[in-house]
Amino acid sequence: MNTRKYLNPVGVSKYTGLLLILPFIIGAVLFIIYPFICSFIVGMTDRSGFVGFDNFRNMFKSRDFLQSAGVTLKYTALLVPLKLTVSLLIALLLNTELKYIGVFRTVFYIPSILGANLAVIIMWQYLFTSEGLVNQLLINAGLSPVSWYGDHDAALFMIVLLRLWEFGSTMVIFLAALRDIPKELYEAAKVDGCGSIRAFFSITVPQVKNVIFVNLILQTIAAMQEFNAPYMLTGGGPLGKTRTVGMLIYEEMFTYGNEGIANAISWTLFVMIAAVVAALYRLTAGARRDIQ
Repeated sequence: MNTRKYLNPVGVSKYTGLLLILPFIIGAVLFIIYPFICSFIVGMTDRSGFVGFDNFRNMFKSRDFLQSAGVTLKYTALLVPLKLTVSLLIALLLNTELKYIGVFRTVFYIPSILGANLAVIIMWQYLFTSEGLVNQLLINAGLSPVSWYGDHDAALFMIVLLRLWEFGSTMVIFLAALRDIPKELYEAAKVDGCGSIRAFFSITVPQVKNVIFVNLILQTIAAMQEFNAPYMLTGGGPLGKTRTVGMLIYEEMFTYGNEGIANAISWTLFVMIAAVVAALYRLTAGARRDIQ
């Protein structure tokens, strides 16, 4: 009887591959799956014990949660399109072979490394105080100064500007996609009399549609989980008008000690993000299918 030995690139045992990925499996179970399940269980409890889905039902009646959910969705709707547009335009400008272009690319990427750390927040607070640089520029331009911390729309837009300033990672992804577009396409379009604007919409955008979608999903997920910028910049004010769902989770957990409600809100945020991402998949299905 002819028996054949199982061979694979990493060894003779068919269990070798499983053994190699075992650390990842153990880590995923301990640090992802187990906390995920525990969070849902804790979300159905309070200080008195198991309460079922009461935390979820009460949450949807809470003005704080509804307001925070609205702020989160509004913030995401403002930030993501602006960030994608600015990142793509800057990537187009940096997609050249000029001298020292690598230095410019590094400079534009630096804000993403800094993030919303304390030094950046202090700088931003100085820029947007009532007598800060931004208001001084507005006055010199003949415009009225803005109460950045007193007006809820202005405060939210100030946070959007902070995150918009950190467009470096999105820009790098766009830049990589732009460099993969065959130059022959632009040369042929130029011969046919195609201008720069038409070439952008007829060649560039179709060629990077998939990358636009990837950045759209990544930035949407990040925006809906926002916590650092509003927490450090406005503290959720004025009157909770810039308090995101992430901030509400933090307050319920560490300020009020409501572990059950905090975990219930966390799960609701997870469902919100999943629903928005699913909707984006559905809405962009036709455009993505055109280039497959």
